[in-house]
Amino acid sequence: MGYCDSELSVAIVGDRTIRRLNREYLGRDKTTNVISFAMQEGDFPGLNPSLLGDVVISAATCAREAGEGGVSFDARLCFLLLHGILHLTGYDHERSGETEARRMEEKERELFALLEKEGYV
Repeated sequence: MGYCDSELSVAIVGDRTIRRLNREYLGRDKTTNVISFAMQEGDFPGLNPSLLGDVVISAATCAREAGEGGVSFDARLCFLLLHGILHLTGYDHERSGETEARRMEEKERELFALLEKEGYV
C-alpha cells in the first residue's frame, strides 16, 4: 500500500470510551466499532509525514459483532483494524459516495483474504 516506513497507534477500549470519542470528535452520540484519526488531515498534515494516525477499536462492540456474525473475535478485530488503517490511508465509505465505498470494500476483501491465506486470521 506504500506506507512501509509509516507508523500508527492502536487503542483497544470499551464502549463508553469509544462513544465519548465518537461524540466529542465526530458529533455522533453513539457507540461504534472503530474510529480512525488521521494525522495527515486537518490543520497540520505535514507535521510528521510518517505518522498515519490512530485507530481506536471497541473490544465490547467487536465481541458482539463477532458473535452476531459467527466469526471469531480475532477475525473481527483484524477486520476492524484493517478498516481503520484503510481510513488512515485515504479510503472512505461515508463521505465520498458509492463508488468510493465500493472501492474501500473491495480493498478490505482483498487484504482480509491475504491475511486469511497467510494464516493470520
